[in-house]
Amino acid sequence: MATQSAAAAAHTGNSRFLKAVAAISMVSGWIAASMIFLAVLITCQMIFVRFVLNESTIWQTELVIYLVISATLLGLPYVQRLRGHVNVDLLPIALPQPLRKALAILVLIASIVVISLMAFYGYEYWEIAWSRNWRSDTVWGVRLWIPYLSLPVGFGLFLLQLIADLYAVIIGVDKPFGLEDK
Repeated sequence: MATQSAAAAAHTGNSRFLKAVAAISMVSGWIAASMIFLAVLITCQMIFVRFVLNESTIWQTELVIYLVISATLLGLPYVQRLRGHVNVDLLPIALPQPLRKALAILVLIASIVVISLMAFYGYEYWEIAWSRNWRSDTVWGVRLWIPYLSLPVGFGLFLLQLIADLYAVIIGVDKPFGLEDK
């Protein structure tokens, strides 16, 4: 499976920019995987505390929720780099190479616009939580800017990977939609 994922990953050629973005996306993927692993460990600890020790838990549920959501957002660039998102490539397969490339550029530009907006509003939401010192309404009372930071960071890194993918398609380092010529 690792060989298959590596083969499907976006190509970098000799571009320093593409290699740097690939490295950032890989680190982001490792951080996301670590967050999922930590969430599993905390869930196991929470089950032990609740059902074996018969005690209440305070912070575990909230932290697990924040970790899983953050892992999802921080994992976006890694999944994009590996072409792991669900896609329907019926139209790109049917198109000749020049139209396939034009469609890929159009799709990537549209994706960049949408993710740019999400990153902008994610940053704005994070900044409000930071400046107003929002806290969760739980006993733990976590400062919400901490989990909300995953919004601008996750979407920002996803945006960076999309820009790298667009650049790679334009310069011909990567094939549109990862499909070889007919």
